[in-house]
Amino acid sequence: MPLPLAADVPDRLTDYDQWVCWREQDRDGKPTKVPVNPATGQYASATDSETWTGFDHARLHASDGHADGVGFVFTADDPFVGVDLDAARDPDAGEPIDWAATIIETLDSYTEISPSGTGYHVLIEGTLPPGRNRRGDVEIYETARFFTVTGRHVPRTPVSIHARSEALTTIYRDHVADDTDHEQSNTSPSAADEQPRSSTLSDADLIDRARSATNGEKFDRLWRGDITGYDSQSEADMALCCLLAFWTGGDTGRMDSLFRQSGLMREKWDEVHYADGSTYGETTLQRASNVTTDHYTPSSKEHEQTETDAAQRPTTTSTTPGSTATIADDRVDRDHEETIARLESRLQELEAENDRLRAERNAERAKRKELEADSPTEIMTGGFVGQLKQYLFGQD
Repeated sequence: MPLPLAADVPDRLTDYDQWVCWREQDRDGKPTKVPVNPATGQYASATDSETWTGFDHARLHASDGHADGVGFVFTADDPFVGVDLDAARDPDAGEPIDWAATIIETLDSYTEISPSGTGYHVLIEGTLPPGRNRRGDVEIYETARFFTVTGRHVPRTPVSIHARSEALTTIYRDHVADDTDHEQSNTSPSAADEQPRSSTLSDADLIDRARSATNGEKFDRLWRGDITGYDSQSEADMALCCLLAFWTGGDTGRMDSLFRQSGLMREKWDEVHYADGSTYGETTLQRASNVTTDHYTPSSKEHEQTETDAAQRPTTTSTTPGSTATIADDRVDRDHEETIARLESRLQELEAENDRLRAERNAERAKRKELEADSPTEIMTGGFVGQLKQYLFGQD
């Protein structure tokens, strides 16, 4: 597939240095598009601007054969929203199927054909309503996500990006919003009290702290989508979800929101994989929350102290060494540091246990391969395998 030229892409997009490359990788038997840093060729992150660049640089990197294409990262600093329509185009007829045609006509903004040739990307200016981001073949994002950009403009659609907030609300309500979304605000206080207490940190602060922790290198690697050291992406998904459970207090809603910003996010996350109708992502989050019993939860003193500091920051009032306020602050800091140290130690123990179990499993696999490699003669005569069966099961 040819790379887009700057003239093929709306000027509004190329004005931003929020471009990455992407390449297709096979993960769990499914092709997945992963973001690539044009400067290094390593994994890029939709939440790390250090891994982005301008359009020209990204295109140059891809044109050298180091990547399959280029993509744009949506952030809170730009006005754009991306609407991804999967399985929406008949590649033979070259036309959208009915439901997709309705969405494209309603949004009436720049629309292009996806890399696969079976979908569409619609780019608009607007604000995404709160709630889920995807249902079925319709996915909508406005931040912490990258979209592939092909420049294959769809005829009879605008060549520029237009503001379409009202149209977006309509599309979201009709195609994405959960039927129970409107009930969320009616949750009783007692039910809310039963939910896990999520960290009061912002997403950016939470990610920074996770990266700075003792196991921060592992978190950063998973966050970027690097599954090195894991036998499958599913194992890597679980590992990242356990870390997120620790930092969010086991809040599966917050964990889901964060995971969707990571480099591990893929289509499988929202696919129904179980008879009860639950998706792969929902089940992974719940399992991670269940097995992660230690959490990082800022104390109420720490939260109150943060608010107090913010309120008093403009003043010139100072505290003298040894004053009651200074002693209280020091005590809060020490308690906070001790809590982090204790929980990080527990995390290290859990990781060590996980490594031990993985080593045992690999050893068992190696033994199995040795058994399978026995010569036909040995197998037929019952040699080693027969002796093993007799030893294990008392069989003659």
